[in-house]
Amino acid sequence: MRRTARLIRRLALATVLAVLAPLCGHAQMADGNGQSAARVRFQEQVVMLPKAAIPSRIDLEATVFKPAGAGPFPLVVINHGKAPGRPGMQGRARFPAQSVEFLRRGYVVVLPMRQGFARSGGAYIGGSCDIETNGMMQADDVVATLDYMATQPYVDMDRIVVIGQSHGGLTTMAFSTISYPGVRGVVNFAGGLRNLNCPDWEERLVDAFAAYGSVARYPSLWFYGENDSYWPVPLPGRMFNAFKARASGPAAQARLVDVGEFGADSHRLFSAREGIPVWLPEVGEFFRSLGLPFDPGT
Repeated sequence: MRRTARLIRRLALATVLAVLAPLCGHAQMADGNGQSAARVRFQEQVVMLPKAAIPSRIDLEATVFKPAGAGPFPLVVINHGKAPGRPGMQGRARFPAQSVEFLRRGYVVVLPMRQGFARSGGAYIGGSCDIETNGMMQADDVVATLDYMATQPYVDMDRIVVIGQSHGGLTTMAFSTISYPGVRGVVNFAGGLRNLNCPDWEERLVDAFAAYGSVARYPSLWFYGENDSYWPVPLPGRMFNAFKARASGPAAQARLVDVGEFGADSHRLFSAREGIPVWLPEVGEFFRSLGLPFDPGT
């Protein structure tokens, strides 16, 4: 029995080491005009980063993309949405085409899997009608991610932007209420949380964004469309207006980009490769307004 237990531990350790081993790669992307762009060299690493929890610490699975070189590089955090089905069965988020756009502009990209998703520990936080609190609990994982990235010598922790899509967008806007040194701004792609078991879920969602706006700390850029399968018109505008009506200071610099109809579902604007030419110029303008570089090769 002891020999079997030791063998199991060794196999588990070997699996962890294999996951943590860095992977080198390159990609060739097209720019916004459809022209071939330069090949991008990068390193991809899967890490298990620590998150303080009760009664004991849990580990979050995260993907880190690092440009070639020693850095330090500014940082982009990308928060994933929730796929249909069990969160523990959801695959590790990579958004490779989207991540490369930041890599080729000199950014490190980290994509954390929140508690209960993929190989991350802990239980999935969901099911409640309290959307505001759900977002804040998800935001704790963003803080844990930033705390981990602060230990990496190649990261410039004075230049950070946090991005989120769908449930990750709600997470991002909840995070915007937290003062974290070095964060310059946040980007929300079709953010929200829909629980059809709650008959008033739309009102609760609007109220959650209003609550975030009252204490938000950073400029924000929002993307929503008119044929979003999750957020029917006029809900996106209501969420944005509720946030902005309560925002003050830097957070009052909130801007909504209405992308109209995008493909079959504007909820996929960020995750779809064909959405990149739509959002990339707006994101570039936003980064530059924050005093951050956004030209390829910078």
